Amino acid sequence: MALSPASPPNVRLRPATLADVATLERWDRQPHVIACSSDRLDLEVAFDGIDWRDELANQTSGIITFIAEADGRPVGVLQVCDPHTEPSHYWGEIEPGLRAIDIWIGEPDALNGGIGTAMMTQALNDAFADPTVDAIIIDPLNSNTDAHRFYQRLGFRPEGRRVFNDEDDCLVHRLTRADWEAR
Repeated sequence: MALSPASPPNVRLRPATLADVATLERWDRQPHVIACSSDRLDLEVAFDGIDWRDELANQTSGIITFIAEADGRPVGVLQVCDPHTEPSHYWGEIEPGLRAIDIWIGEPDALNGGIGTAMMTQALNDAFADPTVDAIIIDPLNSNTDAHRFYQRLGFRPEGRRVFNDEDDCLVHRLTRADWEAR
């Protein structure tokens, strides 16, 4: 079922469960998902072949994973963490009062229809509902200029390039509470 960009569907975020593992694994093999996860052209799976069963069962990771449903159909993923406290220290030494967000649309026919904007708007509203959150950070690949435009339309501002995991060349962006509230 193709989604019409003229009328964005009703988008809802719900916690991911073990019942979503097969869908997440299928999405991780989509070329557009692989392309947003790495600049390496030889990969057959996104995100270093993450073990979704382990990720969703491991409540100590500090990462909360949501499935985005458009009119009841799973179409994408959104993950949120506190980068100051998450155990892998992916973001390194970073100040408290932040949330890091990752999103991706898994279903190819759900791209460019307003779903990502709806997902991020919900996530940003939820994050800033916590008075201790001062800003949101994101780390799209430097080569992913479509993602840069998307995030900048939401009010994110580029902060600079940074290499994560010794190979992911990213352009880190930040959205402050003041900028979100002033939109």
